[in-house]
Amino acid sequence: MSDHRSDSLDRSDSFYDAIGGPDALRRLSNTFYRGVLADPILAPVFADFTPTHIEHVAVWLAEIFDGPDRFTTDLGGHQSLLRSHLGLAITEEQRTRWVELMAEAVGKELPDDELLRRRVLEYFDWGTRIAKDVSASPAGTDLGDPGPTPRWGWEGLR
Repeated sequence: MSDHRSDSLDRSDSFYDAIGGPDALRRLSNTFYRGVLADPILAPVFADFTPTHIEHVAVWLAEIFDGPDRFTTDLGGHQSLLRSHLGLAITEEQRTRWVELMAEAVGKELPDDELLRRRVLEYFDWGTRIAKDVSASPAGTDLGDPGPTPRWGWEGLR
């Protein structure tokens, strides 16, 4: 059960603020990657993992969930994120395990709000399917213009 309880979040708050902003997203990333690096199914995918990865994921999630656009302005945006998955050859087993471990981290680190958690996990399911598809292409593949970083909120993908 989460230590971050919210019996009723204010739906007029931005999704980013309701999640808990950058601190919550860093906690989520830290908890999640502790599990990933210890997981026999996922650890091989993250063989080149560095602690900087956790911060980059938190910055990406902030932008996805309606926070500051620092991933786009400072880290290369949507194109950069997609390129980072090229050549990883992610399997469905790995994708599913990734979502399972993220669901555990969401349960520990995000507010205890059913809609908020459901929307966050919907994003992760959606995003991991795209990452898996992109990962089948070799490194260096021209992905074209994927468009702006997607935004996800109380209503899902916008």
